[in-house]
Amino acid sequence: MLSGKVAVVTGATRGIGKGIALQLGEAGATVYITGRTLKPTGKGTSLMECAEEIEKRGGKCIPVQCDHEKDENIKALFDQIQREQNGQLDILVNNAYKAVTGIFENENKKFWQQDPEFWDDVNNVGLRNHYICSVYAARLMVPQKSGLIVNISSPGGLRYLFNVAYGIGKAACDRMAADCAHELKKDNVAFISLWPGPVKTELVTGFLAERPTSKSAQVFAHSETVEFSGRTIVHLAADPNIMQKSGRILCTCLLAEEYGFTDIDGQVPLNFRTVKDMLAMRGYTGLAAWIPSFLKIPGWLLAAVTHKF
Repeated sequence: MLSGKVAVVTGATRGIGKGIALQLGEAGATVYITGRTLKPTGKGTSLMECAEEIEKRGGKCIPVQCDHEKDENIKALFDQIQREQNGQLDILVNNAYKAVTGIFENENKKFWQQDPEFWDDVNNVGLRNHYICSVYAARLMVPQKSGLIVNISSPGGLRYLFNVAYGIGKAACDRMAADCAHELKKDNVAFISLWPGPVKTELVTGFLAERPTSKSAQVFAHSETVEFSGRTIVHLAADPNIMQKSGRILCTCLLAEEYGFTDIDGQVPLNFRTVKDMLAMRGYTGLAAWIPSFLKIPGWLLAAVTHKF
């Protein structure tokens, strides 16, 4: 589906980033992956290990050690792509994030009980870096009059989830996609914000094993695999009408329904927009069994009940 395309996935040593890189590579794209750990550590969380898995699936991968807190590292990444690919870049996935550990460690603290530096842990790599990467990517995509930029975001941008800093950062990721899409429209470059559902990454699985009764455990009770977002992005990148979706918030579960694909385990994760699945996620499985699958919560209603003016 993506033969001849060049992609970048930031934060691809593990988790969603790795899953996205695996799917893009399997679909035929040349994938640049970034992260701080280049060589194998024995834990399956290095760029080289991800690259080897992509190549086993028949893909082409170029691992680039990059600390996304360092602006000079980010610039060097896109300079390398410009040299090696003659300026071609078709897909950027802004996924790099360093706050998962901090989120779990601070889940029982109010914002005033957290160190102020927690903001930087959540929103430096998870927000500021996304903007910087998008600047450099757009400089390559605009001249070729094509491209797709994806911010990995979350429903936490719409309603309270985990903590204050997290919600502000995800809301900003969503707004970034909308405003950048506005400026990129005439140049045929799409920018979208993607909401995966709960994903049991390696880190999340480890923390849930240690805290099975935590508040976060219910959030991840019905989850996607790390590759589900990758399948979603493959279909978006191959969509000839992608500009019609530019500037929007898109949900992995709804796109799976639209494009007709499942997760890698053959399952279709729960859809938080359907009444049936919403009740199931809340634990009302008996009631959910009686609700038709076609009943969905309108997007405007979600926005109305989660924002107060």
